[in-house]
Amino acid sequence: MDKTTKLTAAAERLFDRHGYMATGMDRLTAAAGMSSRTLYKHAGSKAQLMARVLTERDRRFMARLEVQSVDALFATLEDWVRVEGMRGCLFLRSRAETGGDTPEIAEAVAMHKAAFHLRIEEVVAVDLGRQDPVLAEQVLILLEGATQAAVYRGAESVSAARAAAAILMERARA
Repeated sequence: MDKTTKLTAAAERLFDRHGYMATGMDRLTAAAGMSSRTLYKHAGSKAQLMARVLTERDRRFMARLEVQSVDALFATLEDWVRVEGMRGCLFLRSRAETGGDTPEIAEAVAMHKAAFHLRIEEVVAVDLGRQDPVLAEQVLILLEGATQAAVYRGAESVSAARAAAAILMERARA
């Protein structure tokens, strides 16, 4: 594993666990096992490092969404929270921590959320056999809400949202 990959992985664990603001460069250097000079050489700034972390997380998450049904979207989210943890959406947390005022982070979040929305629209269209932007928005809200509710209610939140989405899909087919 090269130093940039090692640093990105260590930074993701720390940012996900402790947040962007609470994770200092000293903690990052210790976790990555490198000097601050090496860290800055491979990361640039802390904001650039967070943007890299978000880009990598986006790649992993979006790869899981290569599914053909709304139910499979929720099954994927159930698996994601089981594997990655129930700390809410790292994209929304990092945006909230920085107030949307850190350009590198704001751009990474905006790109992910736009791609996520587009993917949900595509899955709804495939599953339903036609486009339905209103239904896609409802599914998006259920997915986002379940992700956040899982923080304090557990993985059952995703199952509850999955059941609600099934009802919406059934009504849309009728």
